[in-house]
Amino acid sequence: MNYKALIREVADFPKPGILFYDITTLLKNAQAFRSIADELAARYAGQRIAKIVGIESRGFIMGGTLAARLGAGFVPVRKPGKLPADIYEVEYNLEYGSSVLAIHRDAVSAGERVLIVDDLLATGGTAAATIDLVRQLGGEIAGLDFLIELKGLNGRDRLAGYDVHSMISYP
Repeated sequence: MNYKALIREVADFPKPGILFYDITTLLKNAQAFRSIADELAARYAGQRIAKIVGIESRGFIMGGTLAARLGAGFVPVRKPGKLPADIYEVEYNLEYGSSVLAIHRDAVSAGERVLIVDDLLATGGTAAATIDLVRQLGGEIAGLDFLIELKGLNGRDRLAGYDVHSMISYP
């Protein structure tokens, strides 16, 4: 299936000069959504993934779906002020500014195999920050999975040493 044809490109969002890849047009297609979920579940079956860590907010969609398919727990990594219990936070840079991410301190146990899931790999800053959070909890990074990868921004280089997978790539 040509997933790329189902993604809407929105110029100048969230700010001028950014080309935003809107996955809502892909997700509303039931056949495409099911196909992606099937492919991801097959890829990670048998890898003893204990937790799927989904990055706010679009990482929650595929992350939650994949966790259910694999029989794994789901852990949200959120923006500040969104998690109610004790947290770890990390500040990081992204392609159009900086931000902070947080995870509950009890979200991952030491030694658990964790798969990090998000919709987009650009510069790798958000994913690297999430790796830092999971490692603070003692989690073992089984890999990182992205629906879309922007190859020209070299985010994969920042994640060297980890198994990185993306389903759709743009130059």
